[in-house]
Amino acid sequence: MARRFGDWHATATNHTPAEDAQGIFTGCVMAAIGVAILAHLGFLTGSTAGLALVISYATDFNVGLVYFMLNLPFYALAISQLGWAFTIKTFLAVGLLSVLTWLQPRLLQFGEIEPLTGAIVAGLLIGFGLLALFRHRASLGGAGILALYLQDRFGWRAGFTQLAVDLLVLALAFTVASPIAVLYSVIGAVVLNLALAINHRNDRYVAQ
Repeated sequence: MARRFGDWHATATNHTPAEDAQGIFTGCVMAAIGVAILAHLGFLTGSTAGLALVISYATDFNVGLVYFMLNLPFYALAISQLGWAFTIKTFLAVGLLSVLTWLQPRLLQFGEIEPLTGAIVAGLLIGFGLLALFRHRASLGGAGILALYLQDRFGWRAGFTQLAVDLLVLALAFTVASPIAVLYSVIGAVVLNLALAINHRNDRYVAQ
């Protein structure tokens, strides 16, 4: 791990720490804006972020805090199967997204957003935010950790794995949201995971 974080020379298969920092920051900002759009519209997303929104809507707890707490159990899988470098970067990404989500109402507010447009734009923002993180061997925890492990181990597309998990999480959304809101949320989740499935493949991008 020391060699990994001490190497400041980029290669075809290795990012520098500065490149990792830029990629992780960019991915978290994009994801935070996407989550903020969904929350503004009363929609949800999948994975632990979506589950955090469900709990937040049901309990009025801060979504950033709930999101951070939900991710803690997944770090055991990350440490044992994906290594300390991945786990540390993922922990930092989860923490950063939690902070950005908490700060968002103070820094960025939205007016009227057409629902279908909002669902699609939010899905794209979160999807490409995750893509940036995946390409720097980080994730936003939860299903992202599981999806990357299954892609590395069995070659399963991370986007399709996440879509399956997301649809399960969105099924819970019927307890806190209207059917039309869930429908828009499903559209956003499909857009998000198609962006990942099409653009994140081990045979196309090998840098870590």
